Amino acid sequence: MPLIPGTRFGTYEILAPIGAGGMGEVYRARDTRLDREVAIKVLPVALARDHDRLARFEREAKVLASLNHPNIAQIYGFEESGETRALAMELVAGSTLSVPQPLETALNYAKQIAEALEAAHEKGFTHRDLKPANIMITPEGVVKVLDFGLAAIPSREADGSDPSNSPTLTMAATMAGTIMGTAAYMSPEQAAGKVVDRRSDIWSFGVVLYEMLAGKRLFDGETLSHTLADVLRAPIDFGKLPSSTPAPIRQLVKRCLERDVKRRLRDIGEARVAIQDYLADPAGGTESPAPVTSAPGNSWWWKVAAGALTLGLAALAFIHFREKPPATPLLRYTVAVPEKSAVHSLAISPDGRLVAVATMIGGKRQLWLRSMDALQWQPLPGTDDARYPFWSPDSRYIAFFAGGKLRRIATGGGPSQALCDAADGWGGTWNREDVIVFSPSGVAFDGVLQRVPAVGGVPATVLRPGTRVDFPAFLPDGLHFLYSTARMRAEQNGIYIASLDGKEKRRILADASSAVWVPAASGARSGHILFIRENNLMAQPFDAESLQVSGDVFPIAEGISLNGQFYTPAAGSDTGILLYNKAGSTDSQIAWYDRTGKLLGSVGAPGPVSYPSLSPDEKSVVYLRRTNSGASDLWLRDLARGTETRFTSDPSRNAVPFWSPQGDRVIFASNRSGLYGLYVKNSGGSEPEQLLLKNPNTQFPNQWSRDGRFIVYAEFQKASYNLWVLPMEGPEQDRRPVPFLQTEFSELMGQLSPDSHWMAYTSDQSGRREVYVRPFPPAEGQWTISAAGGEMPRWRGDGKELYFRAADGKLMAVPVTRAVAGPKPAFEAGTPVALFDAHIQPTLLNNATNYDVTADGKRFLITARVGGDTASAPPLTVVVNWNAAAKR
Repeated sequence: MPLIPGTRFGTYEILAPIGAGGMGEVYRARDTRLDREVAIKVLPVALARDHDRLARFEREAKVLASLNHPNIAQIYGFEESGETRALAMELVAGSTLSVPQPLETALNYAKQIAEALEAAHEKGFTHRDLKPANIMITPEGVVKVLDFGLAAIPSREADGSDPSNSPTLTMAATMAGTIMGTAAYMSPEQAAGKVVDRRSDIWSFGVVLYEMLAGKRLFDGETLSHTLADVLRAPIDFGKLPSSTPAPIRQLVKRCLERDVKRRLRDIGEARVAIQDYLADPAGGTESPAPVTSAPGNSWWWKVAAGALTLGLAALAFIHFREKPPATPLLRYTVAVPEKSAVHSLAISPDGRLVAVATMIGGKRQLWLRSMDALQWQPLPGTDDARYPFWSPDSRYIAFFAGGKLRRIATGGGPSQALCDAADGWGGTWNREDVIVFSPSGVAFDGVLQRVPAVGGVPATVLRPGTRVDFPAFLPDGLHFLYSTARMRAEQNGIYIASLDGKEKRRILADASSAVWVPAASGARSGHILFIRENNLMAQPFDAESLQVSGDVFPIAEGISLNGQFYTPAAGSDTGILLYNKAGSTDSQIAWYDRTGKLLGSVGAPGPVSYPSLSPDEKSVVYLRRTNSGASDLWLRDLARGTETRFTSDPSRNAVPFWSPQGDRVIFASNRSGLYGLYVKNSGGSEPEQLLLKNPNTQFPNQWSRDGRFIVYAEFQKASYNLWVLPMEGPEQDRRPVPFLQTEFSELMGQLSPDSHWMAYTSDQSGRREVYVRPFPPAEGQWTISAAGGEMPRWRGDGKELYFRAADGKLMAVPVTRAVAGPKPAFEAGTPVALFDAHIQPTLLNNATNYDVTADGKRFLITARVGGDTASAPPLTVVVNWNAAAKR
């Protein structure tokens, strides 16, 4: 919040605002002790909580404190008031550098800029963001170089407080592959995300000097990406420098703007000397070509030669200008994701200016935004638990799924708006008529696509093909859209095209991947469909007028996988920018831990594994292993012998296994019939699996009760999950499912206590997932177990302790202090206690549990992501003019 004039900040009294930017606000203030005016640069509380912003702010203070030079704005102090941080700095009167400038003035300014950089370089600092906006000119013509917030700081091994050793800098601000600086003034090595040194400042100095002389921007692309492409490869036209530019200055500019750093001017002091030499003796550097004279009697020869030369130049000019200008080259660079985040899904705005990612940081999922011409990501408040974002056509709004709803929020922030129910949304698309088509429950496999007005309302069914449908993507006409089916049988998998009026529905590609359509140019009806095939990002030419594929499929990038999810980790804008997320290691490790978090041993090798279930005798484990095709099978592992046996082999997705209390059978979910259903198989593998319950709805098993009498399962009905119980005693014809809990909220992950008197489960009735306990059979009473988010409840073998996964990934234990069943049930539980940071991997399927516990509660079998869930994901790759790949 801006400071009001008269506000006291330490010994400083705020007088008036000067300006505001990405790093906060700047104010004119009075130092009440020394009775002088200063500039106060304030980092607001919201940014002070951002470790990257705070580190940059403190870094600027330390750099300025170590530099004492007349051409660098001085710092007077670093102030703190509560959570607010501020720099007290020299108040520089004047204005920022403007162009063009007269030759002598330009060189005078350039000399002072060089002197400021020379002072910084001698201390080992690289500015990394030199540009006219960071250069102030006082009324007396004195240059003041500002904003050392991006300066690279030399390491000081003896100084443990050196900010260059902070995680923020080493992992983001100074790492290779991360772009720092302002596009039009950054060096080619900066634009390519490489490590830079002081020669990068020399390039930026050359750009500023060029612009002061030429009076126009050197690199001025239509978008940030075009500008970066020009910085990296566009020819520099030194002919646009005024003809009066002295030869040594022209040569200096050329030396500063060498793209090869080994040929570039090596020391800014050389630039200072060259300018000083010219200013001291302008006549010595003036270009004055010698007059051309002709020898007596030979004038006719010179005339012929001049005519021939003129004709030759004319011919060359004709040839040159009749050729087409070179196409903008293909450009790739990387952008670091928010620190310590795992990217769930991403989307780029149609105008190519903003990127949204749904990330998981410390167990919290949220949307983060980044402008393509900015350096930092910003969390978007009001988007907790967000996933699968998609943009409005005008790039002003983002829609996403969270809390069982389809929501939208303005890119400028503000409260999000719930549009309609979407219990488990998996992708959506928004057309120019403000119609949204979305998948309300992708995981549930209920085979429905719905539409809703972009302002909200009651959704209507657009498509119900009877198989899972996900991630619709509108084509330019706003009537037709792509959608995908996967994890079904091969004849059903693929990328389809359909229409809002129901007149179109056909498969166009057989790949089990979601699809993204991107135009060849803004407004074009021809373009490409992007999808994943065998861990490669592929492009298929597609005509949106005829609705037909054409031409050959070609690869865009390799090493792109679906990461166990169905979402294609790529997005394209209407402006020719492509963004994709190369998968890091997606392997998981099943391992044993004790109650303190000590690793006791691994179970098998790392891989695409999850959902371990421990046999009642604790000698075997059944778990899921994914395949490259998106399917998955169950495997049995003998813990004593270390041997494994494939338990299912149907080409579908088999998941969420649980043992019978005798250990002779395994119940699991499979989508082999279209929707997920309950199947059971003999654990010895001697008999084929059988469909346990015929039902038109999606079902997931949650548990086979310890006494063997019940199977607890969750069923997707309308827009939420409900808990059901299937009796397993008595004549088979009498075993009819009984509802346990049916509400408008999602209740799932049901776990009966060992004595079958209490049901622990997860519900989102509070707006987020929490763990609750109710009596069984159903009776009055509900007790909240978790305090700040929880899921995946498990009981200890004696029923005297409950475990669950907290929202931040920690494994929690809750003592059961009193449990009285009967007509007046009473249940009391203690305060949840964190056992250890288990990094239990969140599950793709809502009803799955990624850990198990021994009967005595002393050991835990946990699935965790290799590298932990706090390791930063690989950077995003940005491709400018990616269509150039199609022409090669």
